[in-house]
Amino acid sequence: MTDQTGVIVAEGTTGPEAAETVGQAQSLTQEAWRELRRNPLFVISLILITVFIVMAIFPSLFTNADPNKAILKLSNSAPSKDAWFGRDLQGYDVLARTVYGARASIIVGIMTTLVTGFLGVLIGTIAAYYGGILDTLVMRLTDIFFAIPFLLGGILFMSTFPNDVNSSYWSVVGKVVLALSILGWPSIARLMRGAVLQVKPNDYVQAARALGASPWRIIRSHILPNAMAPVMVVSMINLGAYIAAEASLSFLGIGLVPPAISWGVAISDSLNLIRTAPWILIFPSIFLSLAVLAFIMLGDAVRDAFDPKGR
Repeated sequence: MTDQTGVIVAEGTTGPEAAETVGQAQSLTQEAWRELRRNPLFVISLILITVFIVMAIFPSLFTNADPNKAILKLSNSAPSKDAWFGRDLQGYDVLARTVYGARASIIVGIMTTLVTGFLGVLIGTIAAYYGGILDTLVMRLTDIFFAIPFLLGGILFMSTFPNDVNSSYWSVVGKVVLALSILGWPSIARLMRGAVLQVKPNDYVQAARALGASPWRIIRSHILPNAMAPVMVVSMINLGAYIAAEASLSFLGIGLVPPAISWGVAISDSLNLIRTAPWILIFPSIFLSLAVLAFIMLGDAVRDAFDPKGR
């Protein structure tokens, strides 16, 4: 039977026992949060992500050096007390370039995740809710984009519409975000479509429809809150993949270009100096790997916490 709060309790349980049962009852979100707090991978990934976000917003907290100040006489200098990560070919402080590089890389990852999430949720929800010929057309369009390899598609887009040194910072970043978003939304759309198809037949959705609720209200109040969990988890994992994709495009010389500073650009600049000045490659690579790994670990931890079968 249920008590006045709607919580199911054992029949015949009254008084203090019923109160204790009610107190022990927890929602899925509360139970998932409890599991996350006990998961060391979640804690580690959250700490790393917090550090990288603070680094992107307030880089001056981590270094006082100017990332755009070149000292040619100190070109390829090894790490020292004046430049902890050494200097590159142009005499730039590698520590400063690595710290300030977090901003562009993380902005690309976050903005691409938001754009692909918005498009994927919108398209997948509409296709699944209305069904019919609209669903068929959307899925065939999705299949066309899926046929394009993600990285190869990004290379083709950026080669067709390249950045140059005269481009503004946000123009450079925005073009990379656009290239990755065009190729990233189909996976979110398919995932959202599947989640909506699972939620759509539920009784509370049918009841709302029978009571005359508009499609927008049904989607906003009943479908989206119950179908967003898998999309949020996959988006966290994809964020790390987008940062890696940006680094790959920048490494090839067709992604971010000056005035933008990113880990991919730093790694690309070190390509011909791996043997003589390996520190130019090592430190940006470590930061890039940790950032990607942190977002992937966070997504895995959240997925495991919200999966009752996994527990």
